[in-house]
Amino acid sequence: MGQLFGTDGIRGAAGRELTAGLAMDVAAAAAGVLAESSVAAADPADPQRQRPFAVVGRDPRASGEFLEAAVVAGLAASGVDVVRLGVMPTPGVAHLTAAMGAEFGVMLSASHNPAPDNGIKIFARGGVKLPDAVEYEIEARLAEARHVPSGNHGPAGVPAGGFGRVTDAAEAGERYLQYLLGTLQERHGSPAAPLAGLRVVVDCANGAAARFAPDLLRRAGAQVLAIGAEPDGLNINHDVGSTCIDTLSAAVVAAGADAGIAHDGDADRCLAVDATGQVVDGDQILAVLAMALKAEQRLAGDTVVATVMSNLGFRDAMRAAGIEVVETPVGDRYLIAAMLEGKYVLGGEQSGHIVMLDHATTGDGLLTGLHLLAEIARQSRPLAEVARVMTRYPQVLISVPGVDKGRVAASLQLATAIAAAEAELGVSGRVLVRPSGTEPAVRVMVEAAEATQAERLARDLADTIRAAG
Repeated sequence: MGQLFGTDGIRGAAGRELTAGLAMDVAAAAAGVLAESSVAAADPADPQRQRPFAVVGRDPRASGEFLEAAVVAGLAASGVDVVRLGVMPTPGVAHLTAAMGAEFGVMLSASHNPAPDNGIKIFARGGVKLPDAVEYEIEARLAEARHVPSGNHGPAGVPAGGFGRVTDAAEAGERYLQYLLGTLQERHGSPAAPLAGLRVVVDCANGAAARFAPDLLRRAGAQVLAIGAEPDGLNINHDVGSTCIDTLSAAVVAAGADAGIAHDGDADRCLAVDATGQVVDGDQILAVLAMALKAEQRLAGDTVVATVMSNLGFRDAMRAAGIEVVETPVGDRYLIAAMLEGKYVLGGEQSGHIVMLDHATTGDGLLTGLHLLAEIARQSRPLAEVARVMTRYPQVLISVPGVDKGRVAASLQLATAIAAAEAELGVSGRVLVRPSGTEPAVRVMVEAAEATQAERLARDLADTIRAAG
């Protein structure tokens, strides 16, 4: 990755690391790279178009309002027409980038991060994530543009095709919901109310899902109780959502619901909770969907793509089901790259990023939750039983913040500690230590047959990282 883009776009504290000036300059640089070669007047699909256009969405963070204004200004000043989507899940922006024929799309969100943070995610034509090479080019264009006198931001002069015009897409939300509902019909001709009979709690993380997820599940026939569905710009991901799953677990048990669905702030993740409050993580959801698709003869190559973080129990279950697992580094961009290369249709992460390439270009939490619940309804079995297709090994995850990632990576003491832990575990477990791609932290994962052993080794490694960093 470059200096600015991480594994999931640009991210930082709004107003300090991610300023309005930076957002405008990034937008102008992206316009230069992604729209410069577009000759809209020659577009046979729309010969009336005089300029390239982009769609822009955001999650409900308060900082998203000024950052949206800055991005729109940078694009319009660069000669790009802008369609504002308003508050929209990240996968909704990706879908609409493709569906509306935009040159590119911009999403303002810091996903699962707390409210003071924000981020910029950019999708290329077709709603796909940018390749590394394009991100490098945008960074180079940005660096070149910022070598100007202080206070001068954005493009200078009048673009050849004139300044871009800005409009709002009032129908965008409905268009996204209709697409989601249509995926069930596309897959196996589901009835009008495929979730009829299910009582579901959906946790919207006080984020972008609040406008969409409850409505989606109700239209699919479920009886829905929504929590974390009152965003005020400051409460996104606060004690709710996929990063605080206990809130959903308690709500499901209290409501006597059949299942719960948890999203993160921009709704590209989905985790679940069964009727007893037990968490069903991304590995289990991926296993359920993989086996369902295989049974339908829709799992390309009888292969699923997962990351190095996936539980050993997931791998065991896939092996038993005759499904091959292709492994990638952490990050849905790497999942998607492997899926496109191998022409696979399903991949996912333990954190709840599930990619269903038959229906979407990126991870979509609303899409995932809809298809998981549809599979429960189809089987007429509780989620707890459906999720037993795999048995999770005890796995302990610790994030160590505030350390120097470079010093940690070079630490001989840490390398020795990792080797000792791996020797102790043998074939019945594993260790993974990696720098976070979205936060200033190093993550430790230890998997073992016994939870106490995993906890002890993970704590010891975390202590070693703190000492090294």
